[in-house]
Amino acid sequence: MIIDLPSTTTSQVNKKLVELRESGGAVALGRVLTLVIATGDGTEVEKAIQAANEASREHPCRVIVVASGARQAAPRLDAQIRVGGDAGASEVIVLRLYGPLADEGAGSVVPLLLPDAPVVTWWPTDAPDAPAKDPLGALSHRRITDAAAEADPIESLQKRTKSYVEGDTDLAWTRLTSWRAMLSAAMDLPPHEQVTAATVTGAADSPSTDLLAGWLSAYLEIPVRRLESSRAGSGIYSAVLERPSGSIEIVRPDGKVGTLTQPGQPDRRISLQRREVQDCLSEELRRLDPDEIYEITLGGLKGIVRGEDTAEESAGESSGEGDAE
Repeated sequence: MIIDLPSTTTSQVNKKLVELRESGGAVALGRVLTLVIATGDGTEVEKAIQAANEASREHPCRVIVVASGARQAAPRLDAQIRVGGDAGASEVIVLRLYGPLADEGAGSVVPLLLPDAPVVTWWPTDAPDAPAKDPLGALSHRRITDAAAEADPIESLQKRTKSYVEGDTDLAWTRLTSWRAMLSAAMDLPPHEQVTAATVTGAADSPSTDLLAGWLSAYLEIPVRRLESSRAGSGIYSAVLERPSGSIEIVRPDGKVGTLTQPGQPDRRISLQRREVQDCLSEELRRLDPDEIYEITLGGLKGIVRGEDTAEESAGESSGEGDAE
């Protein structure tokens, strides 16, 4: 069910939510958090709502979408309430702010926050330089950005490094969960030798490649070479850990399936397809405490040694388009 409330106020939105609850129980009270989505008033609104709806099946929540419209328009608040099948396991409130109200997203959100529930703010595309200092970020226990979705992903990641505050995280980091799990499991197998050198190869515009190199640098306490593959948007191509008895290698030439090679073990094919936004969002909503490993990884970016362009994937580079991991 979708209910439009043009030229309205937040008090009228709250009143309508109460009416829905009293009339048919359409709006349940068992919400575990409030998810605020800060975005422009473009096509990304529906994509973000769809991702939040999918994530809400694991984390029932109130979703408040703050969509900033034209700042030259007259001040106006248009709202929309979605419940039932149009909202997954959540209730969705879309606030479209025009004119001077476009800069007052936090003031419009506060009256609609669930009482005594954590607040998470997510910027699906362009995020502020310092999320914790943004009015919406200041309301939140957790702040989720996505460097890969910004115009300059690597520059955005550098901004995250300078502005990090406990509670910040980035979906470019979340996309690394499978890579980190595979590399950790491989290093746990004998022979238990120290890694003497490491190399991570990926697209020049892949923030996840930088973060994987930073994670290895921080935890192995060695400089990590960060090489560039030839295709923009192709994400991570390979990770190589050198040890005296031989190297551990994960190579993903097609952006979907990788091959794990290690001494004394047969080669293994492993699924490393890029994770969907809703999967990453759902993972981040499982924890509301600070992500210390992400913080340490941002510090590890200083241990990256950047190299020249490489062509290692030339034999299998034809089928990984669109993979920004």
